[in-house]
Amino acid sequence: MTSNGDENCNASDHNVWRFKGNGATSDAAVKDGFVPIPRTCPEAEEAVAAAARSCMANIYAPSPGIFKARKAVADHLNGELPSQLREEDVYITGCCNQAIEIVIESIAGNLAANILLPWPGYPHYDAHAINNGIQIRKYDLLPERDFEIDLDGFEAQQSLSLFCFHGLEDENTIAMVLINPNNPYGNVYTYDHLNKVPKIARKLGIMVISDEVHVRVVYGDNPSISFRVVPEISQITNTVLIPMGKFGSVAPVIMLRSISKGWVVPGWRIGWIAKNDPNGILRSTGDCLELDPQPLIILQ
Repeated sequence: MTSNGDENCNASDHNVWRFKGNGATSDAAVKDGFVPIPRTCPEAEEAVAAAARSCMANIYAPSPGIFKARKAVADHLNGELPSQLREEDVYITGCCNQAIEIVIESIAGNLAANILLPWPGYPHYDAHAINNGIQIRKYDLLPERDFEIDLDGFEAQQSLSLFCFHGLEDENTIAMVLINPNNPYGNVYTYDHLNKVPKIARKLGIMVISDEVHVRVVYGDNPSISFRVVPEISQITNTVLIPMGKFGSVAPVIMLRSISKGWVVPGWRIGWIAKNDPNGILRSTGDCLELDPQPLIILQ
């Protein structure tokens, strides 16, 4: 905290960030351009210190992550999902950006393959798709509907048997990327809206890649159906995110998350890929997802 009374400064008086959430959001905003160093819980700090002292973290990690870490993530996610994940469904990554890289690489191969990305969206998807020779097709988000996906237009195109969304999808479409909570706009999709996405994906025969890295930092009053409210989050928000994996039985879903946002440790660089596919459609992707340059073992 800077001196000269800056601690009494009201973040809502500044234009550094513009939020539409509640008061807790303003309290978390950058003040006068000064970004405080975040502090996570003491238990997490001590666990990392203990791992360093044990010397057990001085070796290479298995490519998909150590068993206990994968199981811990699976157990954590199983509190949100109707179908139970196994540790084999989880792949530890260096961060969520690396998770994006690995998933995009895993679907490369077909020279005609294309992927559906939101517009506007997160540029890392574009960069990794281009780097791996995957064609990019953009679908629009609707500002007048709080940046929801234009699902009405999507379904209208299908009803005309054109098998395309604004002329984008074809038989070479592999996946659709959904970012929820959205980056850059911060909106959270409702249950009713999300429920339509896997149905469309199933008709097209594609999977959904769900980027949920901001899952634990949701603010505002957007009505949703709760799956499980983490106590510390419930004190500052009325909005609850619906995990896309909830619909994994309709179409296969790959969920991407990390500890950087909700646990306020972006410098620790640990994330994961969770494959929610109770029907076993993505069985062959496992080996590809294990092409990971061994995530940092000390944080697992």
